[in-house]
Amino acid sequence: MVQARQGLTIVGSALAAAVVLAGCSGSPGTRGANGAIHPPHPHPSQSTPTKVVTQPAVLTSSVQQATGVPVSTAVKVSAENGKLTSVVVSSKESRLAGGFNAAHTTWTATEFLDPATRYTIRSQAVNSDGKVTRSTSTFTSEDLTLDQQTYPSVTPLQGQVMGIGMPVIVHFDIPVQNRELFEKYMKVSSSPAQVGAWHWISGNEAHWRPRTYWKPGTKVHVDLALNGVDAGNGIYGQMDRHVDFAIGRSVMIRANVSTDHMHVYVDGNLARTIPITGGKPGGFQTRSGIKLISEKYLTKRMNSATVGIDPNGPNGYNIPDVQYAMRVTNSGEFLHAAPWSVYAQGHYNVSHGCVGMSTENAHWLYDLAEIGTPVVVTGSTRPLEAQNGWTDWDMSWAQWQAGSA
Repeated sequence: MVQARQGLTIVGSALAAAVVLAGCSGSPGTRGANGAIHPPHPHPSQSTPTKVVTQPAVLTSSVQQATGVPVSTAVKVSAENGKLTSVVVSSKESRLAGGFNAAHTTWTATEFLDPATRYTIRSQAVNSDGKVTRSTSTFTSEDLTLDQQTYPSVTPLQGQVMGIGMPVIVHFDIPVQNRELFEKYMKVSSSPAQVGAWHWISGNEAHWRPRTYWKPGTKVHVDLALNGVDAGNGIYGQMDRHVDFAIGRSVMIRANVSTDHMHVYVDGNLARTIPITGGKPGGFQTRSGIKLISEKYLTKRMNSATVGIDPNGPNGYNIPDVQYAMRVTNSGEFLHAAPWSVYAQGHYNVSHGCVGMSTENAHWLYDLAEIGTPVVVTGSTRPLEAQNGWTDWDMSWAQWQAGSA
């Protein structure tokens, strides 16, 4: 009986040991149908971590050809899998201006290309691991003849001081078809700021004026970023232009050819009343309207042949040295000294359309008035024709805005 108990005890202990052994050694796996033992699945905490590989940044450019790139191309550089840290697009002569988007994944040039010019694009980007990618490429823009480019000339000139009515005048030697596109690149700003608009006289000429006369002392900046801009019909802007000018004191001239007197206002106050004589009846009346002084001459020859009148005929004239002449129309109207007609000044009209005054008064006015000074003529039944001189202020603001592209 005792041995039997001992045997049972041994067997029981062996089984217990086997169970303890199995528990300490982990799962032995499972035996398949063919008797093979399959290893156990690892516990999640025992799995090997997967290493994430960050891709390098990839740089691309919008320029897809090496030569003949249109001058109207706005170069764009983009980065994938990273952010741009530097982009330079340059030639031997210049460097294109441009800027990044908010995410720094795109850089876009803000100006177009010069013709027949070799450019180099140097760009750099970095990925999230800090790895840097660099790229360098070159291209050449298309060649253009002068007949394929329109040149913008600007009035006023750099540094000039002008009257309160002076518009910005841009003349193109080859007509612009894409006026709306061109206008986007034609900016006028001022200090103090004033509301204004462009008005296209034709494809060859555009004017900008403020809604009301310039404030005295205004500083004006003209920025024409037209180089490479598509003007239409195979024509492109030839170059950028930048001009700064200033507005002088407020001078306003009001001439009444019915009463034959002219009132000159300085800074809003009446500075002088001047006896005048205007255009006589019979087709020579001085035109009524708002004109601007567009040219000034200390002396000027005035020959009636320039307006189609025989200088040797009954209505002809040929005066070699008219003093203090200030042009106000293309057709030949001036404000000027007329010592030969002092007897009529302040009484009746004897001129061929000009506004004449004494030499002393003309000298005073010549020194006071700038190019761009408004001359408002009333008292005549003959109206001022559009574009007979700078007739910008002879339009209402609504009419002026209607001429914008």
